[in-house]
Amino acid sequence: MSTSSPVAIEREMYEERSVLRILAMRRTLFLVPVGDVALVHAAASRAVAETERKRTIAMLTEAGVGPNPAALLEKLEAVGLAAVRDRGEATTAELRAIDPRLGQKLTLSRGKPYEATISVGQKVFFHLALEGRIGRGRPRGSWIASQFRWSPIEHWLPDGIAEMPVDAARSELVRKWLRVFGPGTRNDIKWWTGWSLAATDKALAAIDVVEVDLDGGGIGYLLAEDIEPSKPPGPWVALLPALDATTMGWTDRDWYLGGYRAALFDNVGNAGPTIWVDGRIVGGWWQRADGEIALRFLEDVGVETRQAIDREAARLAEWIAPTSLPWSFWAQRLGGHEPDGGSMRPSPQTSGPQKNG
Repeated sequence: MSTSSPVAIEREMYEERSVLRILAMRRTLFLVPVGDVALVHAAASRAVAETERKRTIAMLTEAGVGPNPAALLEKLEAVGLAAVRDRGEATTAELRAIDPRLGQKLTLSRGKPYEATISVGQKVFFHLALEGRIGRGRPRGSWIASQFRWSPIEHWLPDGIAEMPVDAARSELVRKWLRVFGPGTRNDIKWWTGWSLAATDKALAAIDVVEVDLDGGGIGYLLAEDIEPSKPPGPWVALLPALDATTMGWTDRDWYLGGYRAALFDNVGNAGPTIWVDGRIVGGWWQRADGEIALRFLEDVGVETRQAIDREAARLAEWIAPTSLPWSFWAQRLGGHEPDGGSMRPSPQTSGPQKNG
């Protein structure tokens, strides 16, 4: 979308149902066009589902839920799926009431600083979604809320998720990745997909790619049909959100991130909100409690570029308002202030849709 709004995005997600949230590559939640759900499900989600089921059964066993945790999980999945289909739409909290076993509590990472308690029902509906039997509908609350209403997958795909051979799905997923992110290294593809090196090589071998030399050394891969030089897009700026697909597109990031990883990524590799200029990250941003967009530059961008970024920050503040983003961690990581100066309030003179490069 060259222009967008929360209302337009919500319409596509929950009324038109043209896209679906699914857990896929690297056990991460992706927003996938409905036409690509079968592909992504076969290429990534099914393997994640197998691994997660083993973890959940081990968790139930450790918690003394039984006597046969695997059989119980399957039984509760059948109960939960029937309830979702009967109701058409419901949250996990609402569905827990249908069977007391769904409300039983489990303690995760007991004794550790990040110890947490969840219900058996949370794991049950997590697996039903991961295996493509239910989908995440409209959240309970604002558009950034994390408590979803579950709906039968047939609300998006009337015949359910179609079966697709894993190898064919993986090669097509790599082709799509290279079309957008190429050239990329084998390490980039392996990391982004979460596959083994053998699976990555097999997927690459099944499509028409060429090896190319990368600036700074190393070998990258590019689709053979995409070998011609791209037309320069001209100057552009963008303020991208935390975990944006572009920021997280590669694992070898020095060519666009430089030495700013420590300032903009957490300790496990999650990217915060970033400021981009002509294909490089030059700083980060966050939203203050009153809705201001605060900017922190990590290098000098010049007066004209700074003015373009200020206009984009004003547009973004108006786009987000009145929602409060839960990203306070990044404000602390970037220092919680703007030593270079810079926060923008929404302004009628600088608002309105703009297309980022």
